[in-house]
Amino acid sequence: MVKRLLTDDKSFRVIPIMGMEGIGKTTLAKLIFNNKDVLNHFPFGVWTSDGYEFHLRDKEKLMDSNLSQLGDVWNYHVELQRLKAFLIDKRSLIVLDDTHIPFLEHVLRILAESSNGSRMILTTHKISLPPNFRTMSDPHLLRLRGDEESWALFTHALKKSILPELLKLKDKIVRRCGGLPLLIVKLAEALSHKDATIEEWSTVLQQFHHDQQQLWSNTLYKIHKDLSLYMRRCLFYFTLFPKDFDIPARRLMALWVAEDLVQPEGENETPEDVAESCLNMLIAQGMVQVTKKKLNGDVKMVRLPDALRQYWLSKAQQATFLGIHTDTRSELSLGTSRIRRLVDHLDKEDVSFDHIHDDYNTTSTSLLPYYQDALSFMSFDTRKESKPGEDVGNFLRQSISSGCFLVLLVLDLENVFRPKLPEAIGKLTRLRYFGLRSTFLEILPSSISKLQNVQTLDMKHTSINTLPDSIWKLQQLRHLYLSESYRSKLMLGQGTNFPTILQTLCGIFLDEETPVRDGLDRLLNIRKLGLTMSSKQEAMSFQLQAVVDWVLKLNQLRSLRLKSIDQNNQPWDLELKPLVSLVNLSYIYLLGWLRNPSVMSQFPYSLIDLTLSASGLVEDPMRLLDKLPNLRSLKLLAKSYLGKSMLCSFGSFPQLRVLKLWKLEQLEELNVEKGALQALRDLEIRFCRSLKILPAELLHRTLLKIEVIPAQA
Repeated sequence: MVKRLLTDDKSFRVIPIMGMEGIGKTTLAKLIFNNKDVLNHFPFGVWTSDGYEFHLRDKEKLMDSNLSQLGDVWNYHVELQRLKAFLIDKRSLIVLDDTHIPFLEHVLRILAESSNGSRMILTTHKISLPPNFRTMSDPHLLRLRGDEESWALFTHALKKSILPELLKLKDKIVRRCGGLPLLIVKLAEALSHKDATIEEWSTVLQQFHHDQQQLWSNTLYKIHKDLSLYMRRCLFYFTLFPKDFDIPARRLMALWVAEDLVQPEGENETPEDVAESCLNMLIAQGMVQVTKKKLNGDVKMVRLPDALRQYWLSKAQQATFLGIHTDTRSELSLGTSRIRRLVDHLDKEDVSFDHIHDDYNTTSTSLLPYYQDALSFMSFDTRKESKPGEDVGNFLRQSISSGCFLVLLVLDLENVFRPKLPEAIGKLTRLRYFGLRSTFLEILPSSISKLQNVQTLDMKHTSINTLPDSIWKLQQLRHLYLSESYRSKLMLGQGTNFPTILQTLCGIFLDEETPVRDGLDRLLNIRKLGLTMSSKQEAMSFQLQAVVDWVLKLNQLRSLRLKSIDQNNQPWDLELKPLVSLVNLSYIYLLGWLRNPSVMSQFPYSLIDLTLSASGLVEDPMRLLDKLPNLRSLKLLAKSYLGKSMLCSFGSFPQLRVLKLWKLEQLEELNVEKGALQALRDLEIRFCRSLKILPAELLHRTLLKIEVIPAQA
C-alpha cells in the first residue's frame, strides 16, 4: 500500500480500502498514515471520519501557509475555500475514513485535476463505487482471515502466554471469530483477563457468542439489502455442507453451475466465469471466508463463518431452497413440503437417515413422496470399509425404481467409499453433475452413456482404469476428471464424435494407440489439460509432436499439466514449442526431460505457477525465468536443474511468493542480489545435498518463512 502511494505519478489517485465492519480498514489506514516514508513524502496530511471535522497532521509544517491560523481540528464548511486552494497547491495525503459518498464526490471535484502527486485513501464497507470515481482508483479489498492468520493475530493480541493444554481450544477459537479481526482482538482481550484454564476460556467462548452475532448482524443488514437474488442462492448452497466443513472452491462453483444458480450475461462469458466472479465477490464482501489458498495465491478452500451459516440456513429454509432436508421425523409434513436438496450428514435425526442407511421399511412406505422433486443428492458418509458404498447403492436402486430422482441435477458422492452404482443410474437423464472424486470406485455402469446432460464427470482419485467409448456420447460434457494414479485408457474408435464444448480434460493417459491427430486435437475449447504420455520409444516421438501441436491451438488454455514417462514409470523425453502465444495460460506443470530447453525463455507473461520435474536443465533456470512479471510460485523438483549455482539478479521475480527447490543434488550455491525476490514469502529447500550458502539478503526479511531440510547422510 505504501509503495502505491509513493509512486512518481503526478496525477491524483485514490486507493479505496474496502471491506466489512471490523475487518481492519481503519487500522490499516492508520498504519499507512503514520508510516515514516509516507510522512516524509507528503508535506500535508489530514484525516476525517465524518467529512466535517478534519484532523490535521504535522501542523508545524504549515506555519508559512494560508492554513497556519487553523486549529488542530477544523471544520470543512468554514474553511472550504482555503482548503481548496491549499490542496491544489500542495502534495497532500487525505484519509476519508468511511465518509459519506456526497462529501467524497465534492472533494474529488476539487482534486481530480490536480497534478502534484496528491493521494487519497478511502475506507468504505461499500463494494460498488460511483462511476466517476472508478477511473482514478484501484481498490484494495480486505478479506476475512484464514485459520492460521486468525491464530497468529489472536496470539499477538493476547496479553499472556498460551499453556500447551489450551491449544486444544485453537480450532474453536478461530472458528468462533469467523476470520474477522475485530472479533479476534476482542476475544483475545477478554481472555487476557481470565485465568488460563480450559474451564475459564470455554466459559468466555460461550459468552462471546452474543457479541459475535451482533457484529455480523450489523454487517448483514448493510450487505443483504444490496445482494442480488442469484448471489443469495449461491450462499444458500453453503448450508448444504456440514458445519465447519472446508469446501473446495472448484466443487462449490461446479455445483452452482449445475443448478443454474449463475448465468452468463455476455457472449464470451461462461457459467464458470460467472461462478468464479460470484465467489470472489462474496469473499470481498466478507460473506465467505477463505480457509486455504493454493501456492500461487488462488482460492482453494472456503466456508461460511458460523454466525453467517446460521443466518443463511434460516433464509434458505424460508425460501424453500432446502425443502424439508433439515426437519426431524416428528416435524415432517409431506402435504406441505418435499425435499428439494437431499443431504446425508449421517445424522440420525434427519428424516432421510433410515431411508439411506437401511433401518427403514421402504416396502411399506413408498419413497416417492419424499424424493420425486429432489434436485440434488449429496452424501457426506465418509466412513471406511464397505458400509457407505452398500448403503448409498441400495438407496439409489430403491429410490430410482420407485420413480424418485428423475429430475435430479446433482449426484455428489465425493469421498463415499466405493458406492455400488446401479444400472438404473442411466434413468437420471437430467443429471448435470456426477461427483465420484475420492470414491476409489473401480467400474462405471454401462448405462452412464444415457446421461446425456452431464456437464461435469469427476472421477479423480478413483480406481477406474478403462473408460468406455460410450463416454464420448455425453455431448454436454464440459469437465472430465480422471485419476492420474491409474493409467486411465480412453477407448476411442474411428470417427469418435467428441463433445466439442469440453473445457477440462484431466488425468488422461496416452499411449501409441490413442488418436491425438484427427482425434483429441479436435477439442479446441480446452481450458485445463492434464496428460500423461507413455508408449514404445519409436512411437512416442510422433505422439509428443501431435500433443505439442494440439496444445498450441488451445487459445483458451489456462492450465497445462504434461508428464512423459517410460514403461517403467520413469521420466522420459518431453518436447515443447514456444508457448508465448497462449496468453491465458497461468499454470504449467512439466515432468520429463526437456529436449529443447530454450522454450523456458518463451513462456507467456500470464504465467503464475510453474513446476518443473526431471527437466535436466543445464543452464540456470533463474536467468531464463526471472522476467516473468506475474510468476508467483516456482517449484524446481528432482533433476529439474543439474547445475551448481543459481543467480536471482537485481529486480528479478517481482511477484514471486513461493520458491521451492527439492532434490537438486548438484546445487551448491544460491545467490540473491539486493532487490531480487521482493515479494517472496515462502522459501523451501529440501534434500539439496551440496547446498551450503543461504543468501544473507533473505535472512532479514521479517515476513519470509524459510525451511531447509538437509539431504540424508
